[in-house]
Amino acid sequence: MLKGQTLVFDADDTLWENNVLFERVIDGFLNWVATPEDRSRTRTLLDEIEAKNAVSLGYGAEMFRQSLADCLEAVHGRIPTAEDKARIEELLTPLTNRGVELIEGVEDTLVALAENHELLLLTKGNLAEQQRKVDASRITHHFRSIHIVAEKNVDTYRQLTADLDLDPDRTWMIGNSPKSDILPALRAGLKAVYIPHEHTWVLEHEEFRPEDATLALRRFAELLEHF
Repeated sequence: MLKGQTLVFDADDTLWENNVLFERVIDGFLNWVATPEDRSRTRTLLDEIEAKNAVSLGYGAEMFRQSLADCLEAVHGRIPTAEDKARIEELLTPLTNRGVELIEGVEDTLVALAENHELLLLTKGNLAEQQRKVDASRITHHFRSIHIVAEKNVDTYRQLTADLDLDPDRTWMIGNSPKSDILPALRAGLKAVYIPHEHTWVLEHEEFRPEDATLALRRFAELLEHF
């Protein structure tokens, strides 16, 4: 087993549940605005709107709120009314007013890993929103430092490596997203552990073979078999 490594953890859908909550909101939204025949097409439209809005608005609930409103306008062919906006807010309530649900095995695994390794947390999204989730998680004491960034790409990983004087040969990015966690970390010269999540956001998908990661696991707790 490896010892003395730097382990950098993604947060959403790696340490705690996230996208499944958005999916529940989307399910309610589609029940409201789409007929059964148009449901799939409306979902594709929403995905396209989210991808466009993410460029200018970033990630998180605010972008999602705007995307729901934009999708509603496109489907109904009119600007959303005050009643429509109130309905959207009602749908968003479980997402915006909640605690954090850690993924099974996370807390005990972090406790054990911290005995032999340096742990960091790297998450992307709206600063205030991500900080709220970090604080609610109650696991921040396991990490040497916590980094909230607007985007996770090759430059992000190179900058983190330089800022913290990390050794790429001993630094591992651990996450569920090929697009944000695995591929850019590998391209920046780091190692990467892929832990898939069944509800990974569609915009985080990218052509990727699990065997391309340095290590591919099924569950978070399996980290203890390697580190």
